[in-house]
Amino acid sequence: MIGITEIIVALTCLISIQGFNNQNFQNQCLYVPYSVKHNNEYYRIISHMLVHADFAHLAFNMISLYYLGSFLEMELSYAYGTLGTYYYLLIYLFGGIAATVLPFIRNSDNSMYRSLGASGAVSSVVFATIIWNPELELMLLFIPIPIKAYILGPLYLAYEYFAMKKGGSGIAHDAHIGGAIFGILFVLLIDANKGVEFLEIFI
Repeated sequence: MIGITEIIVALTCLISIQGFNNQNFQNQCLYVPYSVKHNNEYYRIISHMLVHADFAHLAFNMISLYYLGSFLEMELSYAYGTLGTYYYLLIYLFGGIAATVLPFIRNSDNSMYRSLGASGAVSSVVFATIIWNPELELMLLFIPIPIKAYILGPLYLAYEYFAMKKGGSGIAHDAHIGGAIFGILFVLLIDANKGVEFLEIFI
């Protein structure tokens, strides 16, 4: 049976490839806080999640989503049945929307700011997974060593925060942080015990 994760991956790949071949189409999908605020182009809050800068950008996001998203979707479905599938979809969709909040606050009057990609939504899924199962072992592409989720999560957030403060990377670190925060809060909303279990690891 095809899951929500596979559908999201397939849809995102198809639309991203369309963007690679049609620059005007991609430009119409970009997240531009200035256009959202001044031209009421609210669709950009969602459309940017469906296009990517290049194949490497697309592959990194979709591979991450496929492995961790499939795991989280399965776990939520096991715990909540059909409702778990809806929970998963909400984490991805609204995680991506939450990822636009900080960039909007910081750039709504900056007509030059542009961003694209599903990184914020994927970040939401990643951190929802970390809170759901902090003992899960994860690996980064450039560090092929298993690392416990409860260790990797805080380190990753710290890196994103300092990279955001430093600036100049061309990466929307603030979007990653916004998505991560949403994923964490959503899991705590549906099961506060997950937060207790996470904290108990450090006690």
